[in-house]
Amino acid sequence: MTFYVENETAADFSFSVQEIAQKVAEEVLETEGCPYETCISLLLTDNDKIRVYNKEFRNIDKETDVLSFPNVEFDTVGDFSAAEKCRADCFDPDSGELALGDIIISVDKVKEQALEYGHSELRELAFLVAHSMLHLCGYDHMSEAEAKVMESRQESVLNKLGIARG
Repeated sequence: MTFYVENETAADFSFSVQEIAQKVAEEVLETEGCPYETCISLLLTDNDKIRVYNKEFRNIDKETDVLSFPNVEFDTVGDFSAAEKCRADCFDPDSGELALGDIIISVDKVKEQALEYGHSELRELAFLVAHSMLHLCGYDHMSEAEAKVMESRQESVLNKLGIARG
């Protein structure tokens, strides 16, 4: 797996964002049975810039905690054979890796929500990465049933990694 992290803020954490994000991403991909080596990009930004991205890409003029940009259009969640249909667009020709997608996280929201929910910044970041990775694997939460599935899978991944609330 190639996992790129770019931090366009001055925010600093007491843990390695690269290490935690990659560990969570790997666990999601293992849980989902991804058969490919993958490439994922994570951009850390602030509330002002994520608001701009949210308006530009989703036409929603407000800040958010995380945005996900899947590169594969899944017919069925977690069915990575969909990537074969777009091989020229979905795989890096040099590395052969599946370019799964991009993630943007607001570090301001990581800090705010960790305080709000009473858990660590590490847990909040890991949660947002797990959530976004599930989007990159085709999951959504537009209905209550879909939301329950995503929540269950997110918690399962975090529990396997020992990243609990609190």
